[in-house]
Formats: sequence, structure tokens, C-alpha cells
Amino acid sequence: MTKHSFFSVLFTFCFLLGSAQEKTIDTVFVFDNQLKNSTKFQLSSTLKEEDILKNSTNLSEVLRFQSPVYIKENGRGMVSSPSFRGTTAQQTAFIWNGINVNSILLGQGDINNLNLLGYDNLEVKSGGGSVIYGSGAIGGTIHMNNELQFNRGLSNNLFFEYGSFNTINTFLKSAFSDEKFSIKVSGNFVKSDNDYHVPEKRNYTNLNGGYDNRTFNLGAAYKINSENKIFWQTQIFDGWQHYPVFSEYDTRTKYKTNTFRSLVHWDLNLANIKNSFKIAYLEDEFQYFGNITQPKTSGGMAKIYLAKNDFNYIFNDKLAINTIVEYQNNQAEGFQSGINKVERNLGSAALLFRWNPNTKMQFEAGTKKDFVENIQTPFLYSFSGKTFVTNWYSVVLNASKNFRYPSFNDLYWKPGGNLNLKSEISHQAELANNFRHNNFSLNITPYYIRIKDMIRWLPNASGVWSPINTNNVESYGLESQLNFKKNFEKQDAKFSLGYIFTHSKNLETDKFLAYVPQHKIFANANYRYDFLEFFAQGMLNGLTYTSDDEKKDYSIPSYFVMNAGFNLRLFKHYQLGFKVNNIFDEIYETTAYFPLPKRNYSANLLINF
Repeated sequence: MTKHSFFSVLFTFCFLLGSAQEKTIDTVFVFDNQLKNSTKFQLSSTLKEEDILKNSTNLSEVLRFQSPVYIKENGRGMVSSPSFRGTTAQQTAFIWNGINVNSILLGQGDINNLNLLGYDNLEVKSGGGSVIYGSGAIGGTIHMNNELQFNRGLSNNLFFEYGSFNTINTFLKSAFSDEKFSIKVSGNFVKSDNDYHVPEKRNYTNLNGGYDNRTFNLGAAYKINSENKIFWQTQIFDGWQHYPVFSEYDTRTKYKTNTFRSLVHWDLNLANIKNSFKIAYLEDEFQYFGNITQPKTSGGMAKIYLAKNDFNYIFNDKLAINTIVEYQNNQAEGFQSGINKVERNLGSAALLFRWNPNTKMQFEAGTKKDFVENIQTPFLYSFSGKTFVTNWYSVVLNASKNFRYPSFNDLYWKPGGNLNLKSEISHQAELANNFRHNNFSLNITPYYIRIKDMIRWLPNASGVWSPINTNNVESYGLESQLNFKKNFEKQDAKFSLGYIFTHSKNLETDKFLAYVPQHKIFANANYRYDFLEFFAQGMLNGLTYTSDDEKKDYSIPSYFVMNAGFNLRLFKHYQLGFKVNNIFDEIYETTAYFPLPKRNYSANLLINF
């Protein structure tokens, strides 16, 4: 699917473009039009491109150091999955420009096979969101957003980074727009031998740990008139991962992923009516090689055809009603998995009311029904209420019912698939307390989640691993974050500090869930004076059980990891950067037996022209 010629065309196109001539920004279009509404009530953080580039290695690093999410990673750049508020990877929804892109085979997203560079921003949002974003939006959602601007002129960005373990990371983006037309094209290439050594951990060397991936993004927009705009966004990803082995004599394996996503969006904007219509085609293909020198041993192909309409009628400045209808056709075919050609149709209808009776109060209530072929699904609901108690304190109540339906692997994998599985269902509530004073903001959010019929793969009476609905899970805790930001003359400073407490237990066994630490602290600090910027990051992770029996002998002990670096601006258009990762040479791992690198380095060059 992805061809190297795409990138040849991309780089040639961008360098042939002339120097930029800036104009006043006319319109900034975000593909996910529901995101702005939901972040008014739910705890969220926006990571802009400048934040992302501070952890440019992969998406796992960004989320580990700049969000409340716990990341379970089988070695640097390898298979990686998130945990929001004590939930599982399948209960986290990845949203690409407003569309849920979790794998219909696995039911989750592999973080390190989701492109990092090429998005204009990432939004990390805690809490349930199935009424808007569908299956899997239980613990939280991670939004990967592209933007298009009109009347902006021409701009180009080139990023090049070289780091330890022969890691190369390049990114090129070019955008042009006038009053009627906008286009943005970008490409990213990442390659690493990834052969780091941790002698303190059983003399561990990350053998066969290399990875190599490429991404191409193309976005375009046309303004028909002041009321109608057409947008198009396409992404192609092509990646290889070599899975680490523990001995030179072990058989080396690898994994290949190809992804194609294309979205067309028509936006109608009238005085009282706003309508967004989307059609999309998504395709995911994976191939697993049990021996890197032999043909593939298993694989799969998944396709999604999607149509979605979001209609919003605004009665007045206090009341609006919103309907969202969606239809999907899902198709999949496996190789050496027992899955032949399978297909299902699904649709949903949601209704939301938004009411702002005065400047101090806001309310939103929604309900939704999903229709999934051969699967029973519940009625869903959401309610949010926000009140400004004073000019420095506001409180938000969120309550919702969310769900996840079984994936194709859960249903059809042979041997083991279970056609009698029920959907996972969660009920949850949170009470967010928001404080603001001058340059400071503080959020303290206690939450509660109850999940029933969790799908787990366990060995059956015949010794075959099979999914069943087993656990009732209770998760409660606290998310909090303190932020500071100040700009003065040639200086600006930013600081954020987050603390997360998570208590997540299987109620049937009264044991903590594996890979859900009770405590996490993360902090980021930036200081810029004129042309020089310093930044530092720290992350403290508490003891983490690696099995469901709470055995401390096999748990991951607490650890603290710190990164720091600087960026130097030269001649207006150039920026040189240097970063030290894991300054204190901490020995740590997020998955048992797969330690992450000790102290390592990277240097980068960013050119804006």
C-alpha cells in the first residue's frame, strides 16, 4: 500500500515551493467538531506540535511523560498499550479526526503503530465517551487531530533527529492556502536499530528490536461559499517491528503493518443549523512472521466503510439539539487464524441536548442506541453539568453509561473464538473541581467506574485459550493536575504537575488488576528566554503488579525517570535541539522482562521556511 515513491513526490513538492508569505488567518477547521463540546466538561489536555516534538521517539513516550495514561510497552518502540483510570487497552478509544480507529480484529490500538508526527495536535481526554465516540470509549479517548487553514499562504517545516541506537527520525510538512483553497502534505520516516543494553537486568540486550516505519498525510479543503466547505484527509502508514528475543539462539520474528485511512467531510454552517457529513474508508493489514527469513505465518485484513452525519440545530444562545447517526460495514479476513471472510453491519443514533440557562451554568445530556449485527447492545446515556461557583472556581459533574462490543478475534478466532460473548458495559461518574487564579490552574477530579461482563481470554477445560465474560471490575481514584503559564517580554515559562491515584480491582477475586499502578506523578517544565529554551520532564510510577494474583515477587518496583533538553533558535527560521533521556540512568520497565533504555541522547534540527 505505502510506496517509497509517495515520499519522493512529497519531498520534491515541498522543496520546490518557494519561501512563505504570511497572511491573516481566515478559518481554522478541525475535523472532529464534537471535541470542542466534550472538552468543556471532561478532563482533557491538548498537546501541540511543540509538545509532541519533546518526545518525538514515539506516541508511547508522549503519553508516558505528558498525560495521566499508563503505558505498557514491550521494550522501546515495540507493542504498546494504554490504561486509562484502571481500564484495559480495549477500553481506550483512539480517535482519528473524529472517527474511532480501534482495530476491529483486536478491539484496540497498538500505540507504536499509530503515527506520531503529522498531527497538528493530540487531545488526551479522560472519562467515558461512547455516546459520541462509540465502542471502547470507556476509560478515555486519545484524539489525533489534523487542521486545515484558509488564507494562510505558504509554510514549510523540516524536522531531522538523530539519536542513540542509530535512531533516525525525519518529518517534512508543507501547507498552502488562500481564501478558497487549502492543502497540507506531510511525510515521516523513522528507523532504529534499537539495540540498547541493560546489564543490570539479567545482562539484557534488546536483540532483534529494530523498527522502521513511514507515514504519508494529505489534507485538502475547498470553500464553496461562506456556508459550505468540503474537506479531505488521507493517511498511509507502513511499518515494520522486529520482536525482541532473549538469546542469540532464539528464532527472530517480525511484524508488518499497513494502514490506509481516507475521510471526506462536508461542512454546512447556517445561522441556526450546523451539519457535518462524513464518509470514510479505513483499511488495516498485518502480517506476522514467526521467522524473519521465512514467509508470513499469520495475518489479517480489516476494512471499514463508514458514513456519519452530525446535525446541530441552535434554537437560541441557550438551547441546542444535536443528532448523530452513523452506519458502518465491517469486513475482515484472516490468514492462519481460522477467520475466513467475516462481515457485519452496524449503526447508531444519538440525541444530545445542550442548555446554557445563564453565564454561570451549562448542561449537556445525551442518549444513544447502537445496532450491531448479532450482538446485543445497551442504551447509553451521558449527563454533564457545569457551574461557575465563583470567578475562580467551577465544578463539573459527569455521569455516563458506556460499552465495548466483542472484536472479530473475540468472536471468530480458531480455536477459541466465542460467538456467545456479551458486550462490556460500564457505569461511571466523576466530579471535577477546577480552580483558576492569575497564571495558575488546578484540576482535582475524583471518579468511579463499574464494569461488568469484561471480556477476558482464559484457558478453558480443554486447555485452549478462549474469551469469556467474567469479571466485574470496580475502579475509583483521583486525577489532578496543576498548571502554570506566564509570558513577559522576551521570556515565557510553563509548568505542569499531575498526580493520579488508581484503585482498580476484580470484584470476583478482590485482587488488583495487572499493569495498573496505584500511583503516577508526571511533570513538565519549560523556560524560554528569547532564542533559548530549556525543558525538563519527570515521571514517577508506583509499584505495578504484572499478574492477577498480586505477587510482589513478580511485580515491577516503583521508578523515577527524568528527561531534559534545550532548543536554540538561530536566524529566525532554524532551531537546534539536544535532549538527554533518562538522565539518572534509571533501571526500569513497564512490561515484565522488557526493560527500557538507560541514559540515551538525541539531537535535532527544525527548519521553518
